[in-house]
Amino acid sequence: MIAIVKYNAGNITSVKNAVERLGYQCIVTDDSETLKNASKVIFPGVGEAGFAMKYLKSKNLDIVIKSLKQPVLGICLGLQLLCSSSEESNTECLGVFDADVKLFPKNEIIPHMGWNSIESLDSEVFNNISENSNVYFVHSYYAELCANTIAICNYILPFSASMQKDNFYATQFHPKKSAEIGEKILKNFLKL
Repeated sequence: MIAIVKYNAGNITSVKNAVERLGYQCIVTDDSETLKNASKVIFPGVGEAGFAMKYLKSKNLDIVIKSLKQPVLGICLGLQLLCSSSEESNTECLGVFDADVKLFPKNEIIPHMGWNSIESLDSEVFNNISENSNVYFVHSYYAELCANTIAICNYILPFSASMQKDNFYATQFHPKKSAEIGEKILKNFLKL
């Protein structure tokens, strides 16, 4: 069973629908034991970092998520919360990835919204994905490039479009909104 982390963040139902379309059963939950026993965990979300971290802490999910041993996929806010900290509400995050999340420069067009290409693809989640494939982004904050970066996007500046450390994977873009490419990436993760 695939578990999708339930917390104060939007976009969770659309991720559930995307997983089910690929033929997998999943459950949306904030129950620690269910998350620990799932074959894979997806940590999606659209929302505000400080508010989301408060909810995770109130359910001890901050500790549970960091301790998971099965493949975990963070999406959008999920990627940002897996980093060390976020400038959004000066939030201390989960610290899985050794990177900080910063606000794009205010004199630029933000949020970064729409299709953009990704490059320097370096993970099995990108099997059969071509360099410079286009995926769909919606975000005002970005994770810095770091040792955990496995895909780069250039918008205003280069940032981590995707990250990986051990069993933790994450995408700043939305696979479910990224057409065939996004579906392949999600399928690659679900087959790990």
